[in-house]
Amino acid sequence: MADAYCRDCKKSTEVAFDHSAGDTVCTECGLVLEAHSIDETSEWRTFANESGDNDPVRVGGPSNPLLTDGGLSTVISKPNGAQGDFLSSSLGRWQNRGSNPDRSLIVAFRSIAAMADRLGLVATIKDRANEIYKKVEDLKSIRGRNQDAILAACIYIACRQEDIPRTVKEICSVANGASKKEIGRAKEYIVKQLELEMGQSMEMGTIHASDFLRRFCSHLGMTNQAVKAAQEAVQRSEELDIRRSPISIAAAVIYMITQLSEEKKLLRDISLATGVAEGTIRNSYKDLYPYASRLIPTTFAKEEDLRNLCTP
Repeated sequence: MADAYCRDCKKSTEVAFDHSAGDTVCTECGLVLEAHSIDETSEWRTFANESGDNDPVRVGGPSNPLLTDGGLSTVISKPNGAQGDFLSSSLGRWQNRGSNPDRSLIVAFRSIAAMADRLGLVATIKDRANEIYKKVEDLKSIRGRNQDAILAACIYIACRQEDIPRTVKEICSVANGASKKEIGRAKEYIVKQLELEMGQSMEMGTIHASDFLRRFCSHLGMTNQAVKAAQEAVQRSEELDIRRSPISIAAAVIYMITQLSEEKKLLRDISLATGVAEGTIRNSYKDLYPYASRLIPTTFAKEEDLRNLCTP
């Protein structure tokens, strides 16, 4: 089970993978989000003669079209028990001396995969980040720059393009010490370079508060009723002229909803879960407070309940 954006539900929902059919299905409405997808995980087979022996033998990983040789290679090793086989040892020595043109790409792709795994990102985002890095690396314009910031920026751009955005703070938490400023500069540099190469503006996708809300609510352990009320409030907030960032609006809505819930959350906890400063949440809440009656669903809170909201 994983989270993905459902076009029918208009929100991020849990999806189930049908490996036999290659379908990705929304668990709430049943919409097939992706059909006939290819399983790119490594194949496992057994060549044992006895049926009772289920010891798997790895056949190998999938080919990578971003690498010169598709990621396929040959390894020359000594035979089992051999001590001084001259031919195999010489060939292996000469093979190791040969230069691999894709060595730097392989290392970068492994780093991107490690960062993406720590963020819980799906394979499509990893592949998109790899493609972005390959395009920039081909331009030979990233030499001398902070490599971790470049890789983190590729993941940030890939998340935006796949409509599953992550905040810069979340990306920074897995960037091996790269700062927000370095990642921001790397992102701007990559976008500029690719736009010059393509000769057109680069599509980054639009960020909405609802893109972050469900994940923030999950970090806080909010109830399903509170999460649904927060999602509806965020959708209604898009009709208002609130000049705040989507992340700040999501944090302020969560603060408002938790005040009306039985299990109230401290402002400090909301700040830690969302990555938004406490002062920013207060200011955003101050902007949303006059519209509380329009934002909060009547099924979640009545007018008398809204009067108990903290004044900004």
